[in-house]
Amino acid sequence: MNQRCNLLPITGNPPETIVERKSFIRSEYYINRELSWLEFNHRVLEEATDPTNPLLERLKFLAIVSSNLDEFFMVRVAGLQDQVVAELRKKDAAGLSPEEQLKKIAERAHRLVSDQYRHLQEQILPELEAKGIHVLRYKDLTGLQRAFVENYFEHTVYPVLTPMAVDQSRPFPLLANKSLNIAVFVESKTHLTCKPNLFAVVQVPSVLPRFIEIPYAEGKAFVFLEDVIQSHLEDLFRGNQILDSSIFRITRNADLTVDEEGAEDLLEAIEKELQKRKWGAEVRLEVEAGVSDAMKDYLKADLELDDEDIYYIPGPLDLTAFFRIADLPGYDGLRHEKMVPQEPVDLIGEKDIFAAITKKDILLHHPYESFEPVVKFVMQAARDRQVLAIKQTLYRVSGDSPIISALAEAARNGKQVTVLVELKARFDEEKNIAWAKMLEKAGCHVIYGLVGLKTHAKITLVVRQEAGHIRRYVHLGTGNYNDTTARFYTDFGLLTCDENIGADATDFFNEVTGYAVPAKWRELEAAPLGLRKKLYDLFEREIALSTPDKPGHIIAKMNSLTDASIIQKLYSASCAGVQIDLIVRGMCCLRPGIPGVSENIRVISIVGRFLEHHRAFYFQNGGKEELYLSSADWMGRNLDRRVELIFPVKSSELAQRVKHILDTMIKDNSKARRLQPDGTYVRVERNGEESVQSQSYFIRQSRRRNRRARLPAAQGQQGTVKDILH
Repeated sequence: MNQRCNLLPITGNPPETIVERKSFIRSEYYINRELSWLEFNHRVLEEATDPTNPLLERLKFLAIVSSNLDEFFMVRVAGLQDQVVAELRKKDAAGLSPEEQLKKIAERAHRLVSDQYRHLQEQILPELEAKGIHVLRYKDLTGLQRAFVENYFEHTVYPVLTPMAVDQSRPFPLLANKSLNIAVFVESKTHLTCKPNLFAVVQVPSVLPRFIEIPYAEGKAFVFLEDVIQSHLEDLFRGNQILDSSIFRITRNADLTVDEEGAEDLLEAIEKELQKRKWGAEVRLEVEAGVSDAMKDYLKADLELDDEDIYYIPGPLDLTAFFRIADLPGYDGLRHEKMVPQEPVDLIGEKDIFAAITKKDILLHHPYESFEPVVKFVMQAARDRQVLAIKQTLYRVSGDSPIISALAEAARNGKQVTVLVELKARFDEEKNIAWAKMLEKAGCHVIYGLVGLKTHAKITLVVRQEAGHIRRYVHLGTGNYNDTTARFYTDFGLLTCDENIGADATDFFNEVTGYAVPAKWRELEAAPLGLRKKLYDLFEREIALSTPDKPGHIIAKMNSLTDASIIQKLYSASCAGVQIDLIVRGMCCLRPGIPGVSENIRVISIVGRFLEHHRAFYFQNGGKEELYLSSADWMGRNLDRRVELIFPVKSSELAQRVKHILDTMIKDNSKARRLQPDGTYVRVERNGEESVQSQSYFIRQSRRRNRRARLPAAQGQQGTVKDILH
């Protein structure tokens, strides 16, 4: 539908359209952020129930749901609970107070967990058993299997266990975040105490494998460690009778609070806060279904939790343990066919990456194309005698990062190496502190970001001396410099030696490492100062150029859309007749399809084999199309409280390629779900059309492009971009 509504003055709009702007500040126009996130996790759960996915991939999705929920409770729910304690009653854009949000979250999360475990018990476990992978209960073991487990318990498990009694002299133990525990009621057989029931806790040791593999005639068989311990409680409490026991797990507030202004040493301050993360306030209790009222009441009272914070689990607690089963060797037939990232077409036959970049800008599409060129870019810079300096931002890196090794080598080789390591990257703080210290020892100049801001931008600048002049090479990305996640996160990377982008990169690093402020950006734009305004200008231009005969068009691909002001701009554009396609993987607070407000807005979410992570923005611009890539989602934190970058795809050939990628995603009718006005998602209907699964298409396309590019190379010819694309 192409519909206009009344607008205030906007630069370039015809005078007849300049009247009163419609107000979009109404709570019914917005979806609550937390409920939207839970709907995203439901879409992840749908992948676990989708029979077209291989069995072990479905099991992995089931584990991802649990991992996602852990972080959600540790950060988002914990934050809302803090607001309630502080008696903050400010409502969100959807009109919900913190208390109302917690109530709705509990209702939706309980249903989600119930669906998750029902599918585990009714579908996944029976199908695993049919394929020869058995998850057994201790009580169901054969004599031979039980003897094996008894021996393992006696020699491996028992020496590690420490039963902790709770009485007047021994208070309830402070249990670590996400640790698995067994609550026990015992009665003394010696009657040395007047108390009829004594309480104790046994922590399931995380240093031992959660799954114990046991002998089985055919296939694989496992029993849970906590099941074995629970079956041997009498060995731990000799002289006592076990009256009752239940497995439970606590989730704690794990968000860091660091006073950056008052911290003399940010690294040291964060190190101290990391120690507190394990012991934050309790926000959720997971306990076995069937737990006795006495046990439940004891735990609830001691942990000071409400009924809605207690989750009764009809199966094994913490399904992230199933990642191990999903990765079992020897069962490749139960997984997706292994995908080998392809060598980017523009780098086939190129030994010198700087020479290749000099010829043309190079677009990388991960994971379909290899992340290796990014690693090679930094490694070659580290060893190249003509390279004078390397500057890079690091947000999250892998455990054994070749990027880190290359930067350290560059410093040892006498290069000027500046690395901005973001210490506040949530749940990666400890790793980043270790990398920062290692890089400092190697001679790198390490900076820990800006006070009050997270540096989320992904940029590398290499300064090289060539034939008497300086040339700057730049890598810009939508994702982290992490060679591990680059295998299953979708991201874009751009390698360029464009002079304006190089000059902007220099200004960017001068700004974040010193006090310099760019007089004016040439091609880039950065948050928190100008990125929001840049987006506003692009929206307003699209509105100004849109006509009933030739409506404007915006396509935006991102992880999350939660910023109310951005949503209002999109509503304005919709009312002006601009056609808007949003591809938002996770949270989306915008409501599409509201009559007179968002009828021209369509929102889809793609959840599939790979984590959709890239951010790309297309503007039709009256026929003079523009494409931008960015490190930033359209969230308040990205636009106002982080250092982010947006950058143009200047090459028309590469812009054409990115547009084709976005168009393919919009056509996805296999893994895409469409957002409804009520905040729920439904699968995109095919209506007799051929199946389109964008991620599978990109796998095939990258292989096809690679083969076609190699053919003329082998013949000593050079294929055109048109040959390669088509």
